[in-house]
This record gives sequence, C-alpha cells and structure tokens, in this order.
Amino acid sequence: MLDTLAEIPVLSLAAQANDPESFAQAFGGSFQRFGFAVVRDHGVSQALIERAWALTKAFFELPEEEKRGYFLPGGGGARGYTPFKTEIAKGATHVDLKEFWHIGRELAAGHRFGDVMAPNVWPAQPEGFRETFIELFAAFDTAGDKLLSAVARYLGLAPDWFDTAVKDGNSVLRLLHYPPVAANAPEVRAGAHEDINLITLLLGAEEAGLELLDRDGKWLAVKPPEGAMVINVGDMLQRLTNHVLPSTTHRVVNPPAERRGHSRYSMPFFLHPAPDFLIKTLPGCISAENPNRYPEPITAHDYLHERLVEIGLIKK
Repeated sequence: MLDTLAEIPVLSLAAQANDPESFAQAFGGSFQRFGFAVVRDHGVSQALIERAWALTKAFFELPEEEKRGYFLPGGGGARGYTPFKTEIAKGATHVDLKEFWHIGRELAAGHRFGDVMAPNVWPAQPEGFRETFIELFAAFDTAGDKLLSAVARYLGLAPDWFDTAVKDGNSVLRLLHYPPVAANAPEVRAGAHEDINLITLLLGAEEAGLELLDRDGKWLAVKPPEGAMVINVGDMLQRLTNHVLPSTTHRVVNPPAERRGHSRYSMPFFLHPAPDFLIKTLPGCISAENPNRYPEPITAHDYLHERLVEIGLIKK
C-alpha cells in the first residue's frame, strides 16, 4: 500500500493570497491527476474545530432512542440524524458501518429555495451544538469559495466564476461516526463510492482508513498532516468539466486489528451549487480528443435527487 502523501503535495491555502495563479496550478493539477488534494492553512480555526469534535462525540454518545428522535423518515437524510447501517454505496452489497448528522444552510423565511432545502434540525443537547456548527458551516463555506476560485483559474475561467453558482447553495456539513467494528466484520466502514457534489472538504482523515482508487487500479491510503483538509472532486464538478477533473472512487476501510475497538470520526463538507444551477459542460473542456459526454444539461437539484435514490437515502 502506497502512501499518497509521497505523490500528492501538501498545499498551503495561505499561499493563494500572494500568488493565486501558482496555487491554482498546483491545486488544479492535483485534482486533475488524483481527483484529490491535501490543503493546510485552510483558515478554519483550530479552536473551532476542536469544539466541533467535542460536540460531535458528545452527540453520538447520546442514547440510541434519543438520537433516533431526530431521524426524519422520507427526508433523504438531508437534515438531522441518519441511523447506523442506513446508507449504502452505489452497487455495494453491504451497508456502510456509520451513523451521521446533517446540517444545511440556514435560509431566511420565505427564501426561494425554501421548498427544496429543508430547515435544519437541532438537538436539545449537547449545549452549544447549533451555534458551533453554524459557525463551522460558514468557515467551510469561506474555504470552499477560495478553493473553487482556484479551480476556476485552473480551468481558464474568471476567478469568481463559481460565485453565482454556489450562492445559497445546497451544501451539507456531515458529522460522521464510525463505531468500533468486530474483528471479523466483512463490511468496510464506507463502501467504494464517489461524492455527488462539486467538491468535498474533509476534516478527520488523520485516523487511518480513507483510501482512493488510483488510475492503475491500486488503492492508495490518504493520510494528511494533522489539521489539514483533504479535498476531492465530486460528480457534479466531474460532469461540469467533462471528466477533465475526475471524481475519484474512494472508501473507508476497517482499521487494523489493534484499532478496531476505537471509533472513527470525520467531518466532510459537501459543497453543492444552488438547486437551480444548470450543470452544463464547460465549452473549454470539450475537444476532439474529449467529446462532450453530457450533451443534455441537468439542474443540480434533479441530479442530487437521482443520486440519493441510488444510494438508498430516498426511496423510489
């Protein structure tokens, strides 16, 4: 098993301020080669992250009955709690060994997306949960905007090209808990899959388990430095760029025997465009060598719905 850090450079988002073009080339180049990038100095404060970890662990330690009180049947897992062994990767034979909580964008009353973006659900405890995760959502939003600006530059677009696409976007912050697993567990913690959204910003990959499927068919372990983010391309960005930027298959495998008694926590931020954003292949990503795979555009909302059905969060 190779360690991707031997090949994927660890980039500093702080460098973008002084030399945005160089950062864009390095970040976009990592995306085009691996579908993944590793970024430190991302601007999300360590104090906020530590507070969020503490609250995440405290919530998942609540009694099962109390947690299930925040499960919304028929809601597609969009908000609130999704119980253990609910989600399954497309084409997988085993459900994922995880439970999670979803936080979405807080919309003003009467917002035009209010009918397709559900209001948040907030638990009665632990104390400070709502305030902390609203703050963290905003911090992820800010980091995501900077990274999308780099993507735009890399693709030869205006640096602010994604601004209107993601304004009031249907992004989701997921708090993930993978409980301890049995020594002979046949499943993986999260089956091989691709993400649905534009890009994913992930905290918590320091605990071993995340692997990406490289071009040669080998699984590569992703192990970022402490506090760094792992960023990956989602299917919406892959479709938009006609696969110039690939949405790479990845999974979370069960830990080695000595770690199977430990929980694993992570916090992915799935950055989505606005529901009415039209995913239409960028002209600059179409060529004779790379003809348009997606002649029919689709809205982000319709695409998301199709995919949620595939992974079992919405029933047909």
